[in-house]
Amino acid sequence: MNWLDRLAERCTRRVARNSSRRSFLALLGSALVGGAAVPLLPVARAADAGASGGTAADPGDPTKCDYWRNCAIDGYLCACCGGTVNTCPPGTEMSPITWIGTCRNPADGRDYIISYNDCCGKTSCGACLCQRNEGDRPVYRPHTANDYNWCLGTASAVYNCTVTVILGTAAPKS
Repeated sequence: MNWLDRLAERCTRRVARNSSRRSFLALLGSALVGGAAVPLLPVARAADAGASGGTAADPGDPTKCDYWRNCAIDGYLCACCGGTVNTCPPGTEMSPITWIGTCRNPADGRDYIISYNDCCGKTSCGACLCQRNEGDRPVYRPHTANDYNWCLGTASAVYNCTVTVILGTAAPKS
């Protein structure tokens, strides 16, 4: 056991002779800064790939009325107005008040809960008007009716277009 102590002592003294506290702290600081920068590296994210449509998991053209997420839409598609299926065009604000629908994704055969959020603040874009009212209910059931002006929760009540955000999968019918 004595030889192990001498070996450890020699190694420790060699490291102490050839390095300083300052260089150790510099090395530790670079490791911490480098580790914090790892999330900033460009990475292909799976969630972003399906967000724009047109992939194997999210088939179809989001600028067409027959796109699977548009099954209960009534309005202009933001994908045609400078936005995407998930984001409003610049200069508009997404309404926090929404109606919902359930649409079947043809790629996996599952039903998804879709939130239809109006983008507000500019006049209607006038492109890609879709009126697919599958599952639309009377106005006295507001959370499933699409004939309201849903811009009432924003700074401006002027309607521009509608985005289709996937909230999750729907429970199977019993």
